[in-house]
Amino acid sequence: MKILVVGSGGREHAIAWRLAQDDRVETVYVAPGNAGTALTKKLINVPESDIARLAEFVKTNDVRFTVVGPEAPLAAGIVDYFRANGLKIFGPTKAAAQLESSKDFAKAFMKRHGVPTADYETFTDADAAHAYVEKKGAPIVIKADGLAAGKGVIVAMDLAQAHEAIDSMLEGNAFGAAGARVVIEDFLKGEEASFIVMVDGQHILPMASSQDHKRLLDHDMGPNTGGMGAYSPAPIVTPQIHEQVMREIIRPTVDGMAADGIPFTGFLYAGLMIDRDSEGNSVVKTLEFNCRMGDPETQPIMSRLTSSFVDLIEAAIDGRLDTVEAQWDNRVALGVVCAAKGYPEKPEKGAQITMLPADGDSLHVFHAGTKKQEGLTVVSGGRVLCVVGLGLTVKEAARVAYDGVKKVHFDGMQYRSDIGYRAMK
Repeated sequence: MKILVVGSGGREHAIAWRLAQDDRVETVYVAPGNAGTALTKKLINVPESDIARLAEFVKTNDVRFTVVGPEAPLAAGIVDYFRANGLKIFGPTKAAAQLESSKDFAKAFMKRHGVPTADYETFTDADAAHAYVEKKGAPIVIKADGLAAGKGVIVAMDLAQAHEAIDSMLEGNAFGAAGARVVIEDFLKGEEASFIVMVDGQHILPMASSQDHKRLLDHDMGPNTGGMGAYSPAPIVTPQIHEQVMREIIRPTVDGMAADGIPFTGFLYAGLMIDRDSEGNSVVKTLEFNCRMGDPETQPIMSRLTSSFVDLIEAAIDGRLDTVEAQWDNRVALGVVCAAKGYPEKPEKGAQITMLPADGDSLHVFHAGTKKQEGLTVVSGGRVLCVVGLGLTVKEAARVAYDGVKKVHFDGMQYRSDIGYRAMK
């Protein structure tokens, strides 16, 4: 069988790699892919991103189904187009993808359906936004309403930073149309976790729990990024928390979308903040929704999946997720992101990647911001690689991953040295 994975990042490399482990799979096409997908067995890059041309490619090449990795094609309606042409595809429709493509849509949805989240207001007028922040005080969170490649969230620890964020988005056009409207919400305390499930419109299949590190520097210092590393499972997501998240957040969201006439299919990612109240009871609130798997969480999750990913995707497309189960490697998987010089503000491209570790049973290297250029592998984006180690403990998985990172070389490479430190506590 032939499969198409849409996207070019580390998440897509990991998804395509896992699908290719199935003996029934002849080829996984990756559009447009990267240098890593170009070099991985059974994976073939397709240098195409136009939705109509991809649909034509699927028909011409007898592709069995398509999996969409990133948010942009989902928000552009790739699922709607493929389904209208009778093609099997896993992902949310354009309307359902608003859970990610519009923060205001997501917050209003959560308020309407009783999904726990931070209090908020939405603004298009800078003066009104400034007045709201003055009234609320800091810390406070400023979010661009639209898609901003994971960079449209400012956690302002003081009022000056909050006012600067409002000005840069609403008046300085920092995120273009995505920041023409801002959501300002209360700052939530606690520990973050990523909760990802597969949804077929009605049935839900949870993926393994995970947790990522958003800040650029050790000890969660420096600017927010798309993610500097992640691990799975996340100890903070106990069986009790897992059940609570399914009951209070995931199930009401899936049921609410169906009730609103926009049933959700695809990967649903809930970014969580987990804390305890004064009586010691766990309190879980939703920071955000993504309509795709997380990056870099996907890389450790796919490294642990032992079930046939093909079977899970086909069950989801056919509306029978209730008939399958996901099996997981009992080891911990921990991924360390190797980023380009200047990331996240101004990543420098073009550096040659001169060294990479070999993949093995306990080490996988997933490419993200890489491309082939005149026979060389070069840096083409901010997050360049994710090196995933597996071990019986978080500490052992970290040791394997960092041993792998030591074998990576390109000029200006930066990475965190403390991925997994929360779990090690």
